[in-house]
This record gives sequence, structure tokens and C-alpha cells, in this order.
Amino acid sequence: MRIPTVTLNDGTPFAELGLGTYNLRGPEGVASIVSAIQSGYRLLDTAVNYENEREVGEAVRQSAVPRDELFLVTKIPGRHHGYDLAIESTNGSLAALGVDRIDLSLIHWPNPSRDLYLYTWRSMIDLRAVGKIGSIGVSNFTEQMLTRLIDETGVVPAVNQVELHPYFPQAALRAFHAEHGIRTESWSPLARRSELLTEQVIHELSAIHGVTPTQVVLRWHIELGSTPIPKSGDPDRQRENADVFGFELTADEVAAISALERGRLWNGDPNTHEEM
Repeated sequence: MRIPTVTLNDGTPFAELGLGTYNLRGPEGVASIVSAIQSGYRLLDTAVNYENEREVGEAVRQSAVPRDELFLVTKIPGRHHGYDLAIESTNGSLAALGVDRIDLSLIHWPNPSRDLYLYTWRSMIDLRAVGKIGSIGVSNFTEQMLTRLIDETGVVPAVNQVELHPYFPQAALRAFHAEHGIRTESWSPLARRSELLTEQVIHELSAIHGVTPTQVVLRWHIELGSTPIPKSGDPDRQRENADVFGFELTADEVAAISALERGRLWNGDPNTHEEM
């Protein structure tokens, strides 16, 4: 199965759907990631705070797919904010992954009370210049935070990975991304631990298109122009999640799903929520 790509603002190809690896750890985690690669996944999303960079790296080595065909994403945690600490964090991730380049590095959370994310960003710009990072971006940043990065450094993030699902479509932020050429990436795209997949509109569209409710929601992300990164360790579910490029949703169907909006599900407001 081939997952299509789009082009980031720095010219880098970026998959329209990737694998979230949160909680995929140990030998079982490695096997799950290998199975996803075998099923066609090329974008693998991890983070220092997921404590599984070593497993992701081992899966890359065990897979039959050449390293340069895979796209590794990791994230700098709040405790590593600041210019020097971000460099140390990146070197640690490179060692844990067992690679010489991180394809996309993200600031995991802005943690505005510490006010160090701008220094972290400057460090990432320099790490990109020496080839340790391919693309640079952020996660959980607001429009105001993105504007500050752009105004202070002149460098536009390639990606902003944010909470995004039909209960929280983030229309205003997505419009800002589109205006500035920032690729939206969706974490928790299926609104885990919620009743999303039982919503009537999702089931109606599932029947109309002959696909599963999960596939309807993931296709909704594709239609919005966002890259979802569903997490699954089950090979069958991984294949189901990736098989969303053989049908389309109409604009009215997308709007009907977006009408489920009710707000954030986990109180992860970047202005107040902080993670170390």
C-alpha cells in the first residue's frame, strides 16, 4: 500500500498519513512498528517523552525498507528547552534512534511560562544547517506563538502537530497554517477514549462509502489537508487505518463531520498546559 505525500514548505516530501508510536515499547513495540512499515507506512512519529526512540530505531533497522525511504519524527521535551539543552536533546535522540539525521524535529509543547521555546527554535535552525535535522517544526503551538517564531527568526515551521479531530477541527488555526505554508499534523485523530466512532453521521457515511467509521474519520483529516498519525500496534488495524486513499468525501460530508465540534477533549490548551 502506497501512502501519498505532499511537499512541505522546505521542499521535503511528507506523508499524508503516518504511524503514531506512543506506548509502542519493547520487543512487541518493535514488531508492531516493523509490521506498519511492511504495510506501507513511511512516517514514524515518536518523541523523547514516549520513551521508545530505541524501539523505533530498531524497527527501522529490522525492516526491509531502506533508511532514506523512511521519515523519522521526534520531539524535544519541555525539560530540554533552551539553546544548549536542545542540542543535547537532539544528540540524545540521534543516538537512541541510531541514525545520523532526524527527518523532522518538533518542539513538543511550547511551555510559555518558561519562555524558552524561541531559544529552542534557534537551536533547531542551527542543527538543520549542519544536517542533524532535515525539517523543523513545532507541536501544540498557537497562532500567536507561531507568529513570534516567524517574526523573530524569519523561519516558518514546516509542521505544527496539534490536537485535531471532528470534535476539535481547529478551523482558524488550520487557516493560519494554510496562509503561511505550515503543514497541519493531527495527534489523536480518532479522539481516543471518546464516543466519536459511534456518532450517527460517521456511521451513515461509513455505509454510504462502504468503509469503516475509522476510515471515514481518517479520510476527513485527509480532506482537510492534515496528516493524521493514528496509533495502533495491531497489523490489521494498521492496514485499515492506511487504506483511506481509495475514496473521497464531498465538501458537504466534510462539513457534516466538522459540525460535531465541541472543543478540546483533554484540557491541552497550549497557553496553560505544560509538559516537561
